[in-house]
Amino acid sequence: MSTAAATPARTGVVLADLLPASRVRDVALVVGGAALTGLAAQISVPVPHSPVPVTGQTFAALLVGTSLGAGRGFLALALYVLAGAAGVPWFADGASGAGSVSFGYVLGMLLAATVVGALARRGGDRNVWRTAGTMVLGQAIIYAVGVPYLALATGMSTSAALAAGLTPFLIGDVLKAALAMGLLPTAWKLAGK
Repeated sequence: MSTAAATPARTGVVLADLLPASRVRDVALVVGGAALTGLAAQISVPVPHSPVPVTGQTFAALLVGTSLGAGRGFLALALYVLAGAAGVPWFADGASGAGSVSFGYVLGMLLAATVVGALARRGGDRNVWRTAGTMVLGQAIIYAVGVPYLALATGMSTSAALAAGLTPFLIGDVLKAALAMGLLPTAWKLAGK
């Protein structure tokens, strides 16, 4: 088979699709994606002058979305959001419920996982630069939901919400994007795709 003929088959596939297909696989991936996000949320570092901590959950949510694709990524993050809202203590710092001022970021992760999953299905995780763009867009979506929610939940002004809920996290986001830029294209190379 020629390389040109193999290229179209590569697009439309995410990393999870490389595993043998079954309903059991899909359920395990969705539950595993939710659990990974919940575990990563426990990596939490307080940020001075901000009610929002730095956590590993944003990276996990974007990784789940790109690895599982839009449908399974959405379901994994929906399970994470619904179970956490219902009382499973797996939001940042072992929190649960929908009353947190940072709950908007969790909702943003649901949307971001879906979008980055759709981009991954179109090859958005196959090389360093496309992965960078995919991750930056995913982070932007999280902030687009999280920062306004933070402002509404706390009564902060827009500038105060940006200062407390966006600015302190930008350096960490660059590091997370760099990590993804190494991990995802390398996974594809190791898979031989």
